[in-house]
Amino acid sequence: MMTTQKPTRRTFLTTSAVGLAAGLTTPYIFTADAEEADKPKSKNDRFRIASIGMRYQGSVIAKKAAEHGDIVAIADVDREIAEKAREDFGGKAELYEDYRKMFDRNDIDVVTIGTPDHWHTKMCIDACRSGLDVYCEKPLTLTIDEGKRLCKVVEETGAVLQVGSWQRSDHRFRLACEMVQQGRIGKLQRVDVVLGKNKTGGPFKVEDPPPHLNWQLWQGQTPAVPYIKERCHYTFRWWYEYSGGQMTDWGAHHLDIAQWGAGMQRTGPVEIDGKAKFPSVRNGYNVAVDFSARMRYANGVELTVSDTGRNGVMFTGSEGRIFVNRGTISGKPVEDLVERPLPREKFKLYDHDNRSRPARMGKLDSIINHIGNFFDCVKARKTPVSDVVAQHRSVSVCHLANISMHLGRKLRWDPQKELFIGDEQANRRLSRPQRNPYQTDT
Repeated sequence: MMTTQKPTRRTFLTTSAVGLAAGLTTPYIFTADAEEADKPKSKNDRFRIASIGMRYQGSVIAKKAAEHGDIVAIADVDREIAEKAREDFGGKAELYEDYRKMFDRNDIDVVTIGTPDHWHTKMCIDACRSGLDVYCEKPLTLTIDEGKRLCKVVEETGAVLQVGSWQRSDHRFRLACEMVQQGRIGKLQRVDVVLGKNKTGGPFKVEDPPPHLNWQLWQGQTPAVPYIKERCHYTFRWWYEYSGGQMTDWGAHHLDIAQWGAGMQRTGPVEIDGKAKFPSVRNGYNVAVDFSARMRYANGVELTVSDTGRNGVMFTGSEGRIFVNRGTISGKPVEDLVERPLPREKFKLYDHDNRSRPARMGKLDSIINHIGNFFDCVKARKTPVSDVVAQHRSVSVCHLANISMHLGRKLRWDPQKELFIGDEQANRRLSRPQRNPYQTDT
């Protein structure tokens, strides 16, 4: 169900953008390193930004976004975090404990979301239906069904939604994916991904929540449990109630690159075989102690993911292989670029207008690039590089692996219908019960 949207800058930009219909299908115009003259020239040109979740990465993306506008509103369930964030951003932003009250305002253009994973989808949907464009941290969803609903809402509302899978805006990962798609390793055969180990720990102490934290609101849709400080803030990712461990944390980055390079960012595997050992510690972290998964796609490409080895992504083809992570891109095909550079007219991953300068991208911070792409696309009403459909599909791979790991058996998946084949027990894991009144609206 769609709701009536408030008049916003989105309405103006949508009606004034030239060539909107063509723009909505454009995969990427990389303009984050545009000339200084392209930046806002006065207060009236600046975006009005709301930011939700201001600890760790949430504060990082708000800081980068503030280069394009003014932080006018901040929401965080931890009052101390909210007050510190307001001070960091000039002391003028209005504070909210409940972000939903913030969305009643008429003077906000975009919102950044840096909360724990279990809040992402509902906040994105509420923002889109409030007429806002959204930059949301990864992983995009807690379940596969959440992603399916969010894709529909973004399509219905016309919102620009950029997911913080910023490796798509890093020159090393883009180069690796471009080389794979241009056949520099021959026919792609397999992709191997290493994420690193999950954290272990517990049992942890049950105590009263601190007075500055709204623990009930922090928990949101998840089951109500007594407060344990290790459930909260950064370490939320080691509890399946709120996240998916390394499989969705690093996996939302590296498995996204695997699918992007393989040209399968609009589909998924047809077979998943996950294996894991799980701790049994009361009031302790409950993500897998050891894990691995092997997946197969309809075209025969195999994807493996594990917690052991060198963190990164290895593409293997019939004529070579390329390894890439946040510090390295290597392999014989990379060395051969000196003599055989990639023909730019054949680039597939992003468009080249008069401001696209991929050779320079190593000189800029990748998150700056990613945030810049978001604001460029908000202005032009175009699809950003980490769009909602591709990121739903990428995080779905993470969820599929976790479901197979928990069930302890091989599963068959229909990527068109987004359902498990002949397995109702697995299909029940496509969603989770949501606690009232924090359900994601349909």
